[in-house]
Amino acid sequence: MKASDIVEVRSHPDQLRHVPRPGHPEVPARLRSVLGALAANGGPWELEQEAVLPPDDDILGVIRWLHEPSLILRLVEAVERAPSTLDGPDNPVSEGTLRAALAAAGLAVQAALDLVNGRLHRAFLAVRPPGHHAEADRAMGFCFFNNAALAAEVIARAWQAPVLVVDFDVHHGNGTQRLFWERPDVGYLSVHRYPFYPGTGAADEVGEGAGRGATRNFPLAVGADDAVYASALEAGLEELGSRLKPAAIVVSAGFDAHAGDPLGGMEVTEAGFERMTRAIVQAAETWGGGRILSLLEGGYDLQALGRSARAHVASLVIPGERPAVTGAS
Repeated sequence: MKASDIVEVRSHPDQLRHVPRPGHPEVPARLRSVLGALAANGGPWELEQEAVLPPDDDILGVIRWLHEPSLILRLVEAVERAPSTLDGPDNPVSEGTLRAALAAAGLAVQAALDLVNGRLHRAFLAVRPPGHHAEADRAMGFCFFNNAALAAEVIARAWQAPVLVVDFDVHHGNGTQRLFWERPDVGYLSVHRYPFYPGTGAADEVGEGAGRGATRNFPLAVGADDAVYASALEAGLEELGSRLKPAAIVVSAGFDAHAGDPLGGMEVTEAGFERMTRAIVQAAETWGGGRILSLLEGGYDLQALGRSARAHVASLVIPGERPAVTGAS
């Protein structure tokens, strides 16, 4: 097996330092479940459980590209009075929350930098806290900083080329959509349960101004199974891929649409996540030289989460020589 056939899996132990209150679903055990599933029996991936992070000042500098400085300041203040919350009870704050959120954002930033500089072709980032609900000035839905959006922003700025964010979490990524709502260079595709938390993601939400048409939502009724979920994602990839011709795809990989998830209400199985991942790979190969960064979002049944993440990462692996990066600075 050639090095180009191997997906890099990156994580960092600082992310375990975010410890919500008892009974909260976004627990450190989620990360352990994913990493344990990927470590068991190995696979065509390289697992780096303590990946190198950029300096904090560099991470914060990129965070400020998309998030208001006031959000960072309020998180620092919430940590100082921990245990506390930020912007509501969904976002409990412990003494290690800022450290964990910076590690998750740092993994996203470093992987994006490595991708644009040709050191990385395809990766799965096992990150927590998740990110896709975080808006410019507000933490929301277990999310503090929008990790996937940060990765997309780094790539779009470096290459001055379109990037597509693909989100198959059962919850709509309101934060990602809002951050890129008027941007023609970063597309957003979401397949999700609707109506459902956070209340956004209707089919008529397509962006505004220069970004009109770069956002595409596929709201699905409760109980959607593999065929329904994957067919919607495939249709969206064809539509937005043809429109944007993205130089890379960033994935918000939430696994809470799994039939065993306590929050999702959907009927997706590991086979469904495999099918969706293969469709993303095909889109990336068609328009973006196969370049993919996938980041963990939701998934709250520990066993289903581990199995689904392993199926997803295994499906990211496509043998073959990789084309040279074009259009990169």
